[in-house]
Amino acid sequence: MKLLKTPQEAKKELMKFKEKSIGFTPTMGALHAGHLSLIEKSLEENDISVVSIFVNPTQFDNPEDLKKYPVLLEKDLALLEELKVDFVFLPTYETLYPDNYAYQVQENEFSKKLCGAFREGHFTGVLTVVMKLLNIVAPTRAYFGEKDYQQLQLVKGMTEAFFMDVEIVPCPIVREKDGLAMSSRNLRLSKEERKRAPLLYKLLSSNKSDADVKLELKKNGFKVDYVETLNGRRFGAAYLGKVRLIDNVEI
Repeated sequence: MKLLKTPQEAKKELMKFKEKSIGFTPTMGALHAGHLSLIEKSLEENDISVVSIFVNPTQFDNPEDLKKYPVLLEKDLALLEELKVDFVFLPTYETLYPDNYAYQVQENEFSKKLCGAFREGHFTGVLTVVMKLLNIVAPTRAYFGEKDYQQLQLVKGMTEAFFMDVEIVPCPIVREKDGLAMSSRNLRLSKEERKRAPLLYKLLSSNKSDADVKLELKKNGFKVDYVETLNGRRFGAAYLGKVRLIDNVEI
C-alpha cells in the first residue's frame, strides 16, 4: 500500500496504470463497515484500488461540526493495509484547493432540496471536492454509498453533465444490527442517544405518513430537519443532541 500526498504525486503515480481499471472510494476517514463494503467492491471489480481520506472543510455549513468530526488516521490506514488497498490519497486543504475555493461546482435544482435546504453550500462543497478528486485519480469506477442518496444522485448527475469518463457505482446502506445506518458521526452519540437513534430507520420504514413520522420523532427527542417522500424513496434527517443523522428507505 502506497501513500500519495499531493495531486501531482497521485496523478504521476496513477498514470502508470492507465491501461488497467482503477476503482476509487473517496472518504472522510473514521472508516466503518459501510466504507469497507465500498472498498471491498472496488477491490473485487478493479485491477487497482485507491481510497482517499480528506475531511473536506468546504462541505461543512457548521464550523463546530467540522471541529468535532472524528479523525482516526492511524486506525484507518491499518484497516486499509489489511484490505490490501493499492493506494491511499491523503491531500491537505492547501494541496487540494490551491485556488482557496475560488472555483466551485454548483447544482441549482436537487441540491436545494432535502439536506440542501438545511445546509447552505453543503453540496457545492461536495461536488467541488468530488470533481477535483475524480480529475486527480481518473478512476474507471467510483464508489458511493446509498446512505447519502442525495449526494450519490448529485455526483452521478455532475459526471453526466460534464461528460466525465467515470462510472459512479451505488452501494447499499450498511446497518448496525438494530437498523441504524452506519456513519462516522455515530461515534459522537452518547450511550442514551445511541439507544434512541435506530428509531429514525424504524419510523422511515413504517406505514405512517411523513407528517406522523416527523411528529413521532419529535416526541422521542429528535430535532427534525425533514421527513419527505420523493420518487419512491422516503428521506429523513434529524438531530439527536448535536449529532445530525440522515437515512432513506425505498418505499
